[in-house]
Amino acid sequence: MPGGPGGPGGVRTSRVLAEARWPEPGDGSPPPLPGFVHSSFAPLVAAVAGRCLRRRTPPAGSRCAVVLVSAAGDRPSADHVRATVAAGGRIGPLFFFQSVPNSVAGHVAARWGLDGPVVCLSPTGNPRADAVAEAELLLHDGDADVALLVLVEHAPDGAPTGAVAVLLGEGTSP
Repeated sequence: MPGGPGGPGGVRTSRVLAEARWPEPGDGSPPPLPGFVHSSFAPLVAAVAGRCLRRRTPPAGSRCAVVLVSAAGDRPSADHVRATVAAGGRIGPLFFFQSVPNSVAGHVAARWGLDGPVVCLSPTGNPRADAVAEAELLLHDGDADVALLVLVEHAPDGAPTGAVAVLLGEGTSP
């Protein structure tokens, strides 16, 4: 295209359409999420994603990717499974389902009717920069029209440190 991929004289870039955090003032623990047990990881992902999507719903007919970014994933559940197995105990069947981080990303996509790709990343650098880079690739390649990024971590002791959700779409900058 003349002038770059954004059209004459423009370059395609992603822009923030909505953003949310958990916690925000007045928040306690995220509400429980049916089918997910023991850990606040999945409820935290669902709560912050829902908050962001209530602030700005993806345009009708658009394909919205979900990009979940976490260096350690659901650490409390992984620690529970490790300790239970080490003690010779039996793991409940829900832990198999929730042990895969994309299970909650898929839950968010299904709950909100998002029909783009679902991607989970363990960042190697800055988590937000890695998430934005993945989203821009999905947008640029035409795999999605918008992308919901969810960044979540737990502290080493298993306590949630919070989460951020960002809805990105493409724009054209001069």
